[in-house]
Amino acid sequence: MLIGNVGREPDIRYVDAGVCVASLVLATTERGYRLQNGTEVPDRTEWHNITLWRGLAETVEKYVHKGDKLYIEGKIHTRSYDDKNGVKRYITEIWADAMEMLTPKAVKPEPAPMADANKDVPF
Repeated sequence: MLIGNVGREPDIRYVDAGVCVASLVLATTERGYRLQNGTEVPDRTEWHNITLWRGLAETVEKYVHKGDKLYIEGKIHTRSYDDKNGVKRYITEIWADAMEMLTPKAVKPEPAPMADANKDVPF
């Protein structure tokens, strides 16, 4: 379970048979604190690679943007690949099972009420 902010615009792609896949980076921050001896421990931010499939990915495509706060629930998945120099690299990501958007919807300002044309006429 993670709660954090989206670090950049999600990457959306479609794979076999039109299955939607979304990839995004989520930043979680552990707040800093002060030790009893006065030493300051700074904030610590971790970056998590999140992969969402099918319906969740389609929701991300429509509604999730950089800076949005998300709750993600999923499984840790580790894979490896060989980079262009032939060096084996490993990547750990979260395959999301559930997502909740925590950023409130933008509140649209209500139009100013129209003044009654017959009210308060200075004649």
